[in-house]
Amino acid sequence: MKIEAKKVVVNQSAEYVFDFFNDLSNFKKLMPPNLSKFQVIDKDTFVFGLQGMPEITLKKKESIAPSKIVFGAANSPIDFALTGHISPSGSNSAEVQLSFEGKMNPMMSMMVKGPLTKLLGQFSDGLTQLFQ
Repeated sequence: MKIEAKKVVVNQSAEYVFDFFNDLSNFKKLMPPNLSKFQVIDKDTFVFGLQGMPEITLKKKESIAPSKIVFGAANSPIDFALTGHISPSGSNSAEVQLSFEGKMNPMMSMMVKGPLTKLLGQFSDGLTQLFQ
């Protein structure tokens, strides 16, 4: 299953956005209001929980400055990746698109597609609000 959030243009350079994603504590600024837990475990790993959903632990798997950063499941029975694609969009702006890709059975895909699509949209909206 693959889900792509809308592309957003933010008023920061691609390098700035990449550095923002590399500092895991910044993800808390993108979380929706129903956040029930957020904890940075180490420089590459963080966990978050939303009310009514299981906790998700993400670990940085790949980073290609300043264009791509990939987080994967740290301790989940489901293999998935959350990727931030970043590209310059002018002298001091960048285009950002978040995507989710996971391997799961069709029943699980049906259950999580809506909430994950909403979450990626909230992350994108959060980026737009932070960098305007």
